[in-house]
Amino acid sequence: MNPFLLSLGAALALAAAPVHAERPSPEPVVEAERDFAAAVRDTGFKRGFLAFAAPDGMLFQPGPVAARTTLEAVPDDAPGDDPLHWWPLWAGIARSGDLGFTTGGVNRPVRYFTVWRKQPDGRWKWIYDGGPALREKIVEGPETPVRYLAGSTAAAGSAERALAEIAPLETDLAARAATDIGAAHLAYLAEDGLAAGSPEGSEVGRSHQIAELEWRPATATLRALGGVASSAGDMAFTYGEVRWMRDEAPRWGHYARIWQKRAEGWRLVADLWIAAPGAPPAENPVPVAS
Repeated sequence: MNPFLLSLGAALALAAAPVHAERPSPEPVVEAERDFAAAVRDTGFKRGFLAFAAPDGMLFQPGPVAARTTLEAVPDDAPGDDPLHWWPLWAGIARSGDLGFTTGGVNRPVRYFTVWRKQPDGRWKWIYDGGPALREKIVEGPETPVRYLAGSTAAAGSAERALAEIAPLETDLAARAATDIGAAHLAYLAEDGLAAGSPEGSEVGRSHQIAELEWRPATATLRALGGVASSAGDMAFTYGEVRWMRDEAPRWGHYARIWQKRAEGWRLVADLWIAAPGAPPAENPVPVAS
């Protein structure tokens, strides 16, 4: 056989092989989240959010917008405002230690969800911050121990390869969602993953996922808008637009996802829907560069 083909085959097998190296702890993203929350509590919403927003950070307002530009236009906090505060309850990190997430409770009826990326200077900054509104506040408080997502068991070998592998999965999930939302997501959700977005709230685990998917519409139109992956190619954040019908009225919003590569393939470990107010725009929004 051609020696080049042998070398190429070996390289591809190595990139997709199960990973056995020591896994990094998600504690750095938990510490970054706590520092972020403390900065907002102590210095105010605008200053705190800007201090931890990455240059390429994004928000849904209600479509995807550049975070720093949007935050710069926010008025300074008024004296006497009730400080926003939140705390991590579940977190995960990529094998390369450069991409991670946390989610948890807020002193408001919201489940927050933050995606973190290590910057060239070694500091952690968020590239996405948001989360669905809830009917009631999450019960678990700041003293609740943080649970960690198990580490990946395989890796694509690079961020570019990871995104190339995930793209057809996002396309397939969207095609399935056009006929059956529940089946579409259960085909990809890890049993220890999180599906959230309903006002009743949701937790990690298959039974919670099923209850969450029953709240979602039977069908929806999903459109991928962007994403980033870890340098090891074992974790990725993707986001997109969702459109559906409820009570005979058009609704819309966005999804935010975390994919993790495992020995059995790519699995969704977090899938959140963030509903937007009002009717969907007539034209699709311009994706934010990632």
